[in-house]
Amino acid sequence: MSNSTYQTCSCCVMDTSDEDIVFDEKGVCQRCNEYQQRILRWWNYGKGHEQDLNKLIGDIKKSGEGKKYDCILGLSGGLDSTYLLHLAVAEWGLRPFVFHVDAGWNLPVAERNIQRICDKLNIELHIEKLDFEDMRQMQLAFFQTGHAGLDAPQDHAFIAQVDMFSEKLGVKYILNGYNICTEIIANPASWNKGAGPTADKTYIKDVLKKHGGYKTKSFVYTTGFRHKFWLPYVKGVKTVTPLNYVPFTKQKIIDTLMGEYGYEPYKQKHFEDLLTKFLEGWWLPKRFGYDIRKAQLSSLVVTGQMTRQEALEILSKPSLTDEEAKDLFCQVATKLEISEEELMSYYTLPKQFVRYRNNNWAFNLGIKIYTILGLDKRIRK
Repeated sequence: MSNSTYQTCSCCVMDTSDEDIVFDEKGVCQRCNEYQQRILRWWNYGKGHEQDLNKLIGDIKKSGEGKKYDCILGLSGGLDSTYLLHLAVAEWGLRPFVFHVDAGWNLPVAERNIQRICDKLNIELHIEKLDFEDMRQMQLAFFQTGHAGLDAPQDHAFIAQVDMFSEKLGVKYILNGYNICTEIIANPASWNKGAGPTADKTYIKDVLKKHGGYKTKSFVYTTGFRHKFWLPYVKGVKTVTPLNYVPFTKQKIIDTLMGEYGYEPYKQKHFEDLLTKFLEGWWLPKRFGYDIRKAQLSSLVVTGQMTRQEALEILSKPSLTDEEAKDLFCQVATKLEISEEELMSYYTLPKQFVRYRNNNWAFNLGIKIYTILGLDKRIRK
């Protein structure tokens, strides 16, 4: 049953900051129950999937015969995409087209991590450097929404670039770093109330229209129809998540990447990006009470990589010190070419959750179908 007073799951660390959370009579949330009932038996900690993995690798290689590349891999510099690149090239012998979207917010540590692995694997890295004036104006528009989903411009840019490259190169496989091991529990939908899907051009453009009317100069868009239906079902482009066929832990990823490539781990997931670090480390917890670590740590708890008590101890301290937060606040305002007073004015906006035009129904239908078919292995509620 739902609970209107504060409550934390007795199994993981998800709590009533998600207003839609549901607990059973033992105080266990629906996410933990769904993991046990729908996910764990199939996943089995990545064990027993050797045949599936070998078939997938064989299919990818066959589809790429006579082509320069047999798959596409977007490299953010984060743990998951970097480890996926390591496996794809060093262990599976694939020939990925590797690209990185530079939206203007990269931190130096991320760029070092990206360059190190590409250099050692002798990978040609394709950097798509976005027009920062487009990104700046889009980001300002999204700050004015008052919503929590402020990373939408960057997220949309990444998805659109993947879609563009898959058609341009004629490559039939996209390697996605999503994995059950570290990401099984998604951020609650209630944390993004009023927003549309980040892959939805309609939503992105309506935000721009209602907050300044800026028209982008070179920003590449995609649509839900193109991303969810045209490419997979008409063009035959498959987005696959091979990390789910491999047994590993988050610590194993860190140890492997540090040992092989001199990788520098980040303090927190997504902290390779200045804006995202600011949003997830300070803005969202302070403005909305949404601590992104709850989903991240709960994923580690339910998969047996961390105890619940260890997760609660991490959550007892903020992601960023006051000094770190103040410095990031200043950096973000400077980068956006606005005063700190203007940035603070967006922080103090009423939480009205204004809705914008979007095609949410199509995305929700697609996710529902994917879940029924067993193609979606993520707990989204």
